[in-house]
Amino acid sequence: MKSFLFMLPAVGLAITTYAQQKVSEIPLPAGYTRITVEKNTFGEWLRNCTLKPDKTVYLYNGAPKRNQQAQYAVLDVPVGKRDLQQCADAVIRLRAEYLYKSNRTETIVFKATDGTKMDFSGWLKGDRFVLQQGKLLRKRMAAPGQGRALFEKYLETVFTYAGTISLSRELKQVRNPQNIQPGDVFIQGGSPGHAVIVIDVAQHRSGKKMFLLAQSYMPAQDIHILKNPASHSPWYDAAFGGKLITPEWIFNAGSLMQW
Repeated sequence: MKSFLFMLPAVGLAITTYAQQKVSEIPLPAGYTRITVEKNTFGEWLRNCTLKPDKTVYLYNGAPKRNQQAQYAVLDVPVGKRDLQQCADAVIRLRAEYLYKSNRTETIVFKATDGTKMDFSGWLKGDRFVLQQGKLLRKRMAAPGQGRALFEKYLETVFTYAGTISLSRELKQVRNPQNIQPGDVFIQGGSPGHAVIVIDVAQHRSGKKMFLLAQSYMPAQDIHILKNPASHSPWYDAAFGGKLITPEWIFNAGSLMQW
């Protein structure tokens, strides 16, 4: 991702605090209840992500993001110290964190843009990935290990060589937005491209659905829950029509995908 279609105007950086501590505590639209998600699923994990005490979005280098009007809240999730964890990388981060904290490390696998499989199991055994003549090669060149530090180094490598193009190839299209689930991803693969993740879903007694979205952006920055530009609430209507308009990107129909 290298650019955006439009941006809400920049304003001052006054800190706003709020009472919510988890995604699941974000107030619902009138007449809606959160959909049921199965225990120990990605959707349940996302719903239980904690929020930071204020809603200021900071870049990887500690500077506040220029546009502070796009977000409703900020997830308490690492962004790292390098300009790596941008849009698709934030989706990868959340998926990988869920699997890591669920002790399912053997299932943490992502593909580089050139198709090379980057699996965390191999990383723990000492495999590393080296770029040679435009191709990513796997080499056993480190001592076996365990722990959080290795997980973070693995993710940095994935963020370096994966992006919206590779992630869009790994996901499957959701043809009917009314089937939207937490963990689904709106994604446009390309350069530029963008990706945002569905972090919660609610349903009205009439059957209508609304959802929350979270993103990182460029430069790498805190993962934040987006406001809906049409309503200034964080909830988006699943019947959004041909285009999904978010504060810093517009997604065309057919952009909704799932793991």
